[in-house]
Amino acid sequence: MRSGTTKTLALVAVFSSMASFAAAADTIKIGFVAPITGAAASFGKETVGAVRMVVAKTNAGGGVLGEKIVLVETDDACDPTQGTAAASKLVSSGVIAVVGGMCSGAVVPALKIYGDAHVPFVIVAANSTKIVAANPGNAFLVNSTGDAQTLTAMTLFAQKGIKTLAVVDEGDAFSADLSAIAQTQFKASGGKVVDAETTAKGEQDFSALVTRITAAKADAVYWTAYQDGGALLVKQLRRSGYQGLIALSDGSNAPDLFTVVGSAVNGAYVFGPTPLKDLPRGAAFSADFAAATGDAPGNYSALAYDAAEVLLDAIKAAGTTEGEAIVKALKGTRYEGIAGPIAFTEKNTLVGSNFIALVAHGGALSVPQK
Repeated sequence: MRSGTTKTLALVAVFSSMASFAAAADTIKIGFVAPITGAAASFGKETVGAVRMVVAKTNAGGGVLGEKIVLVETDDACDPTQGTAAASKLVSSGVIAVVGGMCSGAVVPALKIYGDAHVPFVIVAANSTKIVAANPGNAFLVNSTGDAQTLTAMTLFAQKGIKTLAVVDEGDAFSADLSAIAQTQFKASGGKVVDAETTAKGEQDFSALVTRITAAKADAVYWTAYQDGGALLVKQLRRSGYQGLIALSDGSNAPDLFTVVGSAVNGAYVFGPTPLKDLPRGAAFSADFAAATGDAPGNYSALAYDAAEVLLDAIKAAGTTEGEAIVKALKGTRYEGIAGPIAFTEKNTLVGSNFIALVAHGGALSVPQK
């Protein structure tokens, strides 16, 4: 009796194991990486919700290649060390592709890990030109690169008659790259960079910096880093009485900017993609996002949604989960997204520029009235 029971239990265990294996074989793992913790956590929150929406819609429609999508989410905290740890975790988990990437500093060192594993990576927002240089060939940017952003800044400065400029970065891959490009372009246009500064990430007191900017008589200040430092700098510049133009990079294109600064940010310019309220399908997407997540979408939610759709469409087109085939399919992308059209150059960067200059007013960013 005991022997029969033992055999029965053994068979049950075998069949249970086989069922679990079959269930696992019927899924495709896709990685998601973004800052979920830390000062840039708002970027992760606004993008993961959008990617989850795409996964849910795809699975409801039968999945990809007859298999359901499983989203494996990781936190890079907008930090280089955690970025490499997150990449290693995703590769070890067996993901066949990754979508996400908000901070260039966390993305650049992770590129080699994804490249060595032949894992395609569709990058949502990180856009330092250092990504282009370090790209092993499997990464694709759906946000325009930093040099496209600085050209938008130069156009704004020319329109506003800016002759002298102060540029401030935080020394990371994103902001230092943007600062260097901006300085070169501004000088080439005939302007004078009267102050170039690098501050420590997490700095709270910008009083000495504000004094130097004021003394340099800068017509404009261009902050090339993220919103946590940018918000404080704007607040302290305005408190000091600085009346010049303030421009902030797309790293400051986040709701936290208004939370920290309040009305002091009114009139400042922030570079980034077109706001949802100004996009043809923006209102419908905003309603869908709120229904799915319980929150309002952020400035990069639509781009994250588009990036996820581009990746899953490429897997379908490839007809396989093999990395090189997916990369080949991504190179042929022609996609009309919510945030705008997506196609890639020979360097896997976005064709054209999606950057515009937005003005802050009343707790929101808007396209300036002409």
